This record gives sequence, C-alpha cells and structure tokens, in this order.
Amino acid sequence: MSDVVECRSETEYGERPVAIFQQGERLEIERILSRWRTPDGKWFRVITQDGEVYELNYSEAFDVWSIHIE
Repeated sequence: MSDVVECRSETEYGERPVAIFQQGERLEIERILSRWRTPDGKWFRVITQDGEVYELNYSEAFDVWSIHIE
C-alpha cells in the first residue's frame, strides 16, 4: 500500500501537498520548505502542523507517493 498524500493540482497532478495521512491521522502541512524534481519524480520537504519535518516523493512513473520522516 502506498502512503497517502492529499494535494492540490492545478495544471498537473501533485503540484502542492496539503496533508499527509499517518497511522490513520490526517496531518495538515503547515509549510513547504523546499521542492525539487528528479528523474524519479517530484520531491517536497514539508513541515506539518505538529512540527515534524517530512520528505514527500511522488513517483510519476508508478503514480505513488512515499513519505519519509526526517
């Protein structure tokens, strides 16, 4: 099962993550600290409402998100 990221999409999918779901809990993203693109897809470094920092990756080739806590 892939990780769950709620995002806003205007011109393409996954432009701006707004929340992540961890252990059944929805955590709103307070701020996007940085964003970048690699051959693997889109990456975001974010801070959630509880102060935790995460790296999010959206693999465009496989259409899945992964969430990594820092």
